[in-house]
Amino acid sequence: MLATAAILMIWQKLAARFAAPPKRDARDGRKSLPAPVPARSPIQAPRKPIVLALQGGGAHGAFTWGVLDHLLQDGRLEIRGLSGASAGAMNAVMVVDGLARGGPEEARKRLAAFWRGASFGGRLPGPQRAALDRMLPWLPGPSPMEVYARGLARFLSPYDLNPLNINPLRELITEQVDFEAVRGFSDLHLFVSATDVHSGQPRVFSRSEITADVVMASAALPLLFQAVEIDGVPYWDGGYGANPAILPLVEACEGTDVLVVQINPLLRQGTPSTSQAIVDRINEITFNASLASELRTLSTIAQLIDQGRLKPGKGYRPVNLHRITLESGPRITPESRLNTDYKFLELLRRAGRRAAKRFLDTHFDDIGMRGTLVTQERTAA
Repeated sequence: MLATAAILMIWQKLAARFAAPPKRDARDGRKSLPAPVPARSPIQAPRKPIVLALQGGGAHGAFTWGVLDHLLQDGRLEIRGLSGASAGAMNAVMVVDGLARGGPEEARKRLAAFWRGASFGGRLPGPQRAALDRMLPWLPGPSPMEVYARGLARFLSPYDLNPLNINPLRELITEQVDFEAVRGFSDLHLFVSATDVHSGQPRVFSRSEITADVVMASAALPLLFQAVEIDGVPYWDGGYGANPAILPLVEACEGTDVLVVQINPLLRQGTPSTSQAIVDRINEITFNASLASELRTLSTIAQLIDQGRLKPGKGYRPVNLHRITLESGPRITPESRLNTDYKFLELLRRAGRRAAKRFLDTHFDDIGMRGTLVTQERTAA
């Protein structure tokens, strides 16, 4: 998912040798970032508690960045916990790191810095990127670098392509995140999922276990990165088994509403007919399967409790579920998950902010009272 950006980032490192130094802020020596929207004035009414389940989906995770940015700025919700896989895990860790270091505004800054650093446009000046694209003029498609990265993954394993296991995303994460602060921040719960390569089962790491290796394991797509070993066990992308894990949030944060940020399309019109379209749709279905399963489980539990067939208790209680979804469109395609151009990420961030505002405008009063998520399942006629 977001890990696909690392191949592009490796190219950036090579091209950067010929690049002019990036523009820096004269006040602090760092690369300048877009100024965040000012925070709301202090909210007098008690904030409503909520936990966030953040799905993975490559560069589309920038939509989740926008959702989080608006929720943190708005100030009416109190985040009690986060669960994430792949790009969702990175977003979650950035939020916890920022909250641990300085509160909501710092969390917004950490998110912005991460996505700027992960972007292709963010690390490679325009002229150098244009020159790099022209080096590969025979490749079709809107972005030669994206097509090139995708093509390599088809024919070479990450053990062939990257035998030294170089991972620029790991460098970015370790550079920006204080994992000791994350592990020690007891004000909220944090869960990150990865997939055990040997058993095929998901493993959900709790906040006290979170390290750079855990985050990279959660984002380790098998065709792009070598499995990440943790305590001698190899792990792949968490999206295969828990994208994201919701049940641990429900158990840890009793009585708190769950807001799912889903960035893999629920529905697509038409039947894919080309090999690439078929693979893309299979991936979307696969990475939605675990989430759909958990939502069905929670829905069934709620129905059984309502019918008096199940007694509420630990692990068995109705949950108010909500969802914000990235809508598919001409610019939101399976291929665009590889698009790490900063302008595209900014477009997704703005879309995420708008979606979060619409959700709060429409459903803020429902939080704590009732769920608003409607599953989109077809039944036989």
